[in-house]
Amino acid sequence: MDFVAGAIGGVCGVAVGYPLDTVKVWGFYRGLSLPVCTVSLVSSVSFGTFHHCLSHICRFRYGSADAKPARTDITLSGFASGLVRVFLTSPTEVAKVRLQTQTQQRRSSASWPSAVTPQCPALPASPVPGPKYRGPLHCLTTVAREEGLRGLYKGSSALLFRDSHSFATYFLSYSILCEWLTPTGHSQPDVLGVLLAGGCAGVLAWAVATPMDVIKSRLQADGQGQRRYRGLLHCVVTSVREEGPRVLFKGLVLNCCRAFPVNMVVFVTYEAALRLSRGLLK
Repeated sequence: MDFVAGAIGGVCGVAVGYPLDTVKVWGFYRGLSLPVCTVSLVSSVSFGTFHHCLSHICRFRYGSADAKPARTDITLSGFASGLVRVFLTSPTEVAKVRLQTQTQQRRSSASWPSAVTPQCPALPASPVPGPKYRGPLHCLTTVAREEGLRGLYKGSSALLFRDSHSFATYFLSYSILCEWLTPTGHSQPDVLGVLLAGGCAGVLAWAVATPMDVIKSRLQADGQGQRRYRGLLHCVVTSVREEGPRVLFKGLVLNCCRAFPVNMVVFVTYEAALRLSRGLLK
């Protein structure tokens, strides 16, 4: 049931976060159909993997899947959840970054003639070449054909670092905050507590994830034209040397602004779906 509840939470999160995703990197999506499908699937896998890993750890350590887990158990399960989701998210992340980069390059090319000074004779405008990628699915098939499977998983090393640590933080912080916000005499926080815990957990997770998200995006965009980075470490060193340490936190404010409302909705929907299913199964 955690897989289903996670999928429902992911769909509701898309509805809340889609406008800011469009600002950030999803401008190439026309409509909500593809984000809903991909995010709901990834959210389902994330929550389902976390729950099943936690159940197995508790059964192994304490003899019962229903035993109260230690914080190390929650951290390990969150870490595993982040690792598993990389296999699904890497191709879609490659498509997002390539299409966003393509859009930015075309805008730069279109605005270039306006930089010509009035004293210079006007030159005939050269036609702007058509886009290489016509959409997410076309981008994925093109990358697979030209670069093979490795192209679809380019930057996956940074993605592994990003998601494993951020999801360990995500689930651990949510668990701790729920404990703090649970009223005396109750086993779970109320709706307001879940909203607050979920929003804060999302912000903390993105605070951890942003540096590797920056590196991941640069590695995935590097497949177009001449390669600039030799790998993860070279990308980190080059980026910091040329732009300073602040480059690793580009987009942090937007990520956190998006994360709070999205994860409020994700967790409150997830918990509501679980409680509803338990009530129906009784």
